[in-house]
Amino acid sequence: MLQRSERILDAVIQPIVFLGMAALIGVITLQIVSRTLFTAVGWTEEVARFLLVWITFLGATLAFQRGRHIAVTFVVDALPARLAQLARIAAVLVALGFFVTLVVIGYRYMQAQSFQRSASLRLSMTYVYAVIPLSAAIMAWYAMIDAIELAIKGPQAADTGSSTAEEPPP
Repeated sequence: MLQRSERILDAVIQPIVFLGMAALIGVITLQIVSRTLFTAVGWTEEVARFLLVWITFLGATLAFQRGRHIAVTFVVDALPARLAQLARIAAVLVALGFFVTLVVIGYRYMQAQSFQRSASLRLSMTYVYAVIPLSAAIMAWYAMIDAIELAIKGPQAADTGSSTAEEPPP
């Protein structure tokens, strides 16, 4: 059931990131064309910035779920199987603690900036900053699933990222 929830989240986030990238390319292209041929379209820079923020945080959740963030594992890999398992669980629990903290701090920051509006679009900055606690909560969920899998699978659980994610074809 946990692996299924992970696949469902992945199936939702992946197209959102793809659409965000496509929209970012479109907005930046519009910005370049309008600056070159016409008068610059003012809102394009703001939209591009907001899209980049959302793509970055949601893309980070996908990278975390696939175990693609930078990790130095040579010490853990050199440990006996049982100690390596405990070290991996400890690392995932530290990451989980960080993500829970980021949810709290991100939510507070989002609330503190709720009165502010963006310059061009007059969009509440709550929507821009909402991705921080959202993505941190998703990564916390993934970390919890990883910790459970590491505890259940035992020493043979070799990777620190989720083993349930299927890599998309190249």
